[in-house]
Amino acid sequence: MAGRTLALHAVPVTFGLKAAGWRKLILDAERRLALVEEGGLPLSLGGAAGTLAGYLEYARIDGAAGEAAPDAEAYAISLVEAFAEETGLSCPGLPWHVLRTPVADLAAALAFTAAALGKIATDVQTLARTEIGELDEPVPTAGRGTSSAMPHKRNPVLATLIRSAALQVPGLAGILTQLLAGEDERSAGAWHAEWQLLRECLRLTGGAVHTAVELAEGIEVRPDRMSSNLELTGGRIVSERITAVLAPRLGKSAAKRLLRQASLATETTGRPLTATLSEVPELKGLFTVAELSWLCDPRRYTGAAGNLVDRAVGRTV
Repeated sequence: MAGRTLALHAVPVTFGLKAAGWRKLILDAERRLALVEEGGLPLSLGGAAGTLAGYLEYARIDGAAGEAAPDAEAYAISLVEAFAEETGLSCPGLPWHVLRTPVADLAAALAFTAAALGKIATDVQTLARTEIGELDEPVPTAGRGTSSAMPHKRNPVLATLIRSAALQVPGLAGILTQLLAGEDERSAGAWHAEWQLLRECLRLTGGAVHTAVELAEGIEVRPDRMSSNLELTGGRIVSERITAVLAPRLGKSAAKRLLRQASLATETTGRPLTATLSEVPELKGLFTVAELSWLCDPRRYTGAAGNLVDRAVGRTV
């Protein structure tokens, strides 16, 4: 298929390499979420200002009423551990009334996850365009994706939902990171601003993941359209290759200049690049027609794409 950079055809790639990139993003997101989970969601227990003073004072009073006053350090540790066991949460190193790392870490992992899914959704939206048609969403359930005014349309609603989340969650997560800069020992406002934002991050990312499963399981790949789109530039998509082949013979600057002129001529006349190059005086005798056709075949210029995909998915190269 055509690889595209800055929205235009660049060099040939494979759909396998594109899909392997999507998979890599998902695995990266999974690792980030796992790090948050491995650290445990910490309980919050520190008293009014993070010193546990109130708990210790009540324990001392209980001791004065007949029980021995507990050792402060031992009691604080045992209290937090008992609370952790009761709630299923982890023990933090310190009370975190204003040390909001747990919230910021979770938000960051959710932002990466949503944005990674957003890359997939954006690619699907682009490649599903009418004039491209290389991908399509799964065959929809009744009514899904239909236009209220245009009966011919089947809108890419799954990708749209995912991308909507991808555009929102990083911004919300950025605010949650900003709220690390809370004042004093318990913030007046920053702490209270977190919960709606965090709920939205969880809701949007969870919905995006759920939707992405359906999209990935049923995505329609159209290699025939990929193949026909490769021909749109008349072979100019491999100009990089021809430049590289000619550079040792003509010099790099001369080769680039020659290919730039040949590409312009191909675009202007609509003739294939092979035909244009076969008439360039500087190339007379350098290639046979068969060799030139082979060099200009985009399917023969995908570099190490196949090997990269095999390595990415763990197959033996």
